[in-house]
Amino acid sequence: MLHKTRGIVFKTTDYSESSVVVQIFTEKFGLQAYLINGVKKPRAKISRNMLQPLHLLEMVVYHKLNGNIQRVSELKNAPILTTIPYDIVKSSLVIFLNEVLYKAVRQESSDENLFNFIFYSIEWLDHQEHGLANFHLLFLVQLSRYLGFHPERNEAGTAAYFDLKDGLFVKSKPEHNLYLAPPYTQYFNLLIGRNFEDLPKIRLPNDIRKYLLDRLIEYYALHIDSFGQIHSHEVLEEVLG
Repeated sequence: MLHKTRGIVFKTTDYSESSVVVQIFTEKFGLQAYLINGVKKPRAKISRNMLQPLHLLEMVVYHKLNGNIQRVSELKNAPILTTIPYDIVKSSLVIFLNEVLYKAVRQESSDENLFNFIFYSIEWLDHQEHGLANFHLLFLVQLSRYLGFHPERNEAGTAAYFDLKDGLFVKSKPEHNLYLAPPYTQYFNLLIGRNFEDLPKIRLPNDIRKYLLDRLIEYYALHIDSFGQIHSHEVLEEVLG
């Protein structure tokens, strides 16, 4: 049976001389693996260039319950990303976000709220021209809401510390060493509850930004089993200065 669904490319892996298996997070079925034949041929209907990380798709697919690898009938980029592939800052952001998403998102069933958040975040990034230095930080903070461990802000106004292990702002220093302390607590609080439209107003020194990114990655590793290590943030930090 054929189904129409939107999708977001997560990872493309060579399968044979001309075929690939693509991990795609779909609106209708969650994360699925699709075998796509002939993508490396010169006149391929679906080219490998269409399957770059976090490219946005409209698809017609065959779907078998409990199938390990699904098949695609039709696929096109929609909307077509017009700036991300050609902008070094945006493309570096996407490479980093893609690595995080591939490790963090594992739903093999529909999660429309999570899907829409990722889809429209990439759309927003593609159209935005300024204020992107902290996009990845705000994205990670907002993504944690959909993954079930968004920071709790009950004590944020008066708390000196943020407990990474429990996801709480607290007044007293935690007994373990997994926490944020001043001034990082206050900078972290600046990101919570903000929208992407607020990004041009958020000013963070480079050293603060790098520190918060390292701690956010640590936060994700604490709350997602087998999250592993992230490597692409080192390149991103160099690009952002």
